[in-house]
Amino acid sequence: MGGLMLSSRLALGTAQFGTAYGVVNELGQVTDAEINEILKYSQLIGIDTIDTAIAYGESEKLLGNAGVSEFKVVSKLPGLPEFIDRIDYWVQEQVEMSLARLKLNNLYGLLIHNSTQLIGPRGHELSKALTDLKRNGLVAKIGVSIYSPSQLDRVHEVIKVDIVQAPLNIIDRRFVSSGWLNRLSEEGVEIHTRSAFLQGLLLTPSDLIPEKFKPWSDIWSEWDKWLQSNHCTPAEAALGFIQEFSQIDRIVVGIETVNQLKELNEAVNSQWLGKWPYIDSTDERLIDPFHWSQL
Repeated sequence: MGGLMLSSRLALGTAQFGTAYGVVNELGQVTDAEINEILKYSQLIGIDTIDTAIAYGESEKLLGNAGVSEFKVVSKLPGLPEFIDRIDYWVQEQVEMSLARLKLNNLYGLLIHNSTQLIGPRGHELSKALTDLKRNGLVAKIGVSIYSPSQLDRVHEVIKVDIVQAPLNIIDRRFVSSGWLNRLSEEGVEIHTRSAFLQGLLLTPSDLIPEKFKPWSDIWSEWDKWLQSNHCTPAEAALGFIQEFSQIDRIVVGIETVNQLKELNEAVNSQWLGKWPYIDSTDERLIDPFHWSQL
């Protein structure tokens, strides 16, 4: 059972619980029964953190129905409405509705889903609203979800965060190369990473990669060759790369079935000692899913 301990670094991503999420998702939205099985197995293998968001469709409601009081639940605020008088009232209302759906008294973490709003004209109001929620005990930790490490350059001036969630995978290494991973760790910030599999692309054989990603065929073929020559599964390699960074507290992985979770549990407990392939890229058209609709 000792080998299961590593799974506690995994966090359960639940975008698929409320929507048909992911560029290579073929199963659609997860069923209620499957959610119950996933949560049971998560507890068995030591996963204690759930990542969700108000914007994830029915995710919070389904989690609340299944029962998540034994987990640390991190949710995210949606973007601010364009016309709003009192930001503090709006934030309070959003969190109270979120807690009602989740059937919880408080959240472990609350993140700003769109961190650019913190550096907008009303950023200080938003920051104060979050700080007040923490002081009043509705949330234990506050933070941001970022899409590019450069967003942290300005966010850091506006708010003192407890949690940062950032994309990191073997192709997108900006969070490391920018220096922000080490800096946040030294400041005692809890670090969560997502996009370990680049929305499933890193788990997909190169000949099955969607056509719009073919401009980067050199990356996919090199990844395939490396996996074959090192007798490594894509999940083992993708998670193994991230696990080498001890500063990372949680690796958020999206789950659609309990069998997927079992496979990831095996993968996260496998040991890889060797050199990683040089397939990193800074091309935002590839590494930032925000741009994929334009490909």
